[in-house]
Amino acid sequence: MVKEQELYNRLSVSPTASDSEIKKAYRKAALKYHPDKPTGDTEKFKEISEAFDILSDEKKRKIYDQFGLEAARRGGPQFDGDTDMGGMGGAGGNPFGGAGGASFNFHDASNIFEQFARAGGMGDDAGGFHFSSSGFGGSPFGGMGGMGDMPGGMGGMPGGFGRGHSMEPEVETQQINLGVSLEDLAKGCTKKMKLTRKGPSGTKEEKIMEINIKPGWKEGTKITFKNEGDWTPSGRNTIQFILQEKPHPNFKRDGNDLIYTLPLTFKESLLGFDKIVENVDGRRIPLSRTMPVQPTSEQVYPGLGMPISKTPGQRGNLKIRYKVDYPLTLTPEQKQAINQFF
Repeated sequence: MVKEQELYNRLSVSPTASDSEIKKAYRKAALKYHPDKPTGDTEKFKEISEAFDILSDEKKRKIYDQFGLEAARRGGPQFDGDTDMGGMGGAGGNPFGGAGGASFNFHDASNIFEQFARAGGMGDDAGGFHFSSSGFGGSPFGGMGGMGDMPGGMGGMPGGFGRGHSMEPEVETQQINLGVSLEDLAKGCTKKMKLTRKGPSGTKEEKIMEINIKPGWKEGTKITFKNEGDWTPSGRNTIQFILQEKPHPNFKRDGNDLIYTLPLTFKESLLGFDKIVENVDGRRIPLSRTMPVQPTSEQVYPGLGMPISKTPGQRGNLKIRYKVDYPLTLTPEQKQAINQFF
């Protein structure tokens, strides 16, 4: 029985998970939440990296299971005197290579990911990520320094990576909301944004950013540009654009599907109609009915919705919903006709 399960929940594994299951879960989550990805989430990335840092190390995991997260962050629970903690050693000497209570930041998460990727943990998916080009002490992991001498070092590298202390100040991520029309999200486009940023001398400078939007991207997608923001002593900040879908007068997006509400007169709902609807990608779609239409009915056209970005060539559905314009009043003649024929 473990004291708490928060770190296991972060990786979506059980407390009895094996080392290979923990590595597999971290790989999956890191590929999803890494800030270089469209689905990136910096906070989530830090959380799953800290979970992997502790659970992939046998000693840290043993401390976490017995005493909880704060004890694992400190390298062990605090004891008075020479209590031996069941053979695990007191916290004062911190024999586990932990961070000694230091807060877990984005550089820690990036270092863990970089070590994991360079050690082959990401397989063929390691490409396309940004890694530091500056190594320390000839380290093959770039930016991490010598393994044994780093505070919170590799700890014998039993399958996990100690996080160590940050070697340089952390740059910030400047987030900018980018409004995009449904038409642009359907077809894909390139947006140009002129940014005003702070230069090395403190003066303002302009930078034109080109944002390539792929067909099918959804609201909330993040596009990250490193070293393009305001200048700081530790380097330029990161610029991150967050897609915001602009409201459309006719269409509503539901995942990969498009919903179009088609207004019909009372006569059209009874006798049928022939209409043309222009889709968000510019295609003209003929709609025809010869039978009465129920006010709450829906007609589905497969493959005419939004492109699915992860599976090129496939699209969602177009759903036509009908809005019947019922008359507010009827003439005596209309009432007679209804009584006669219905």
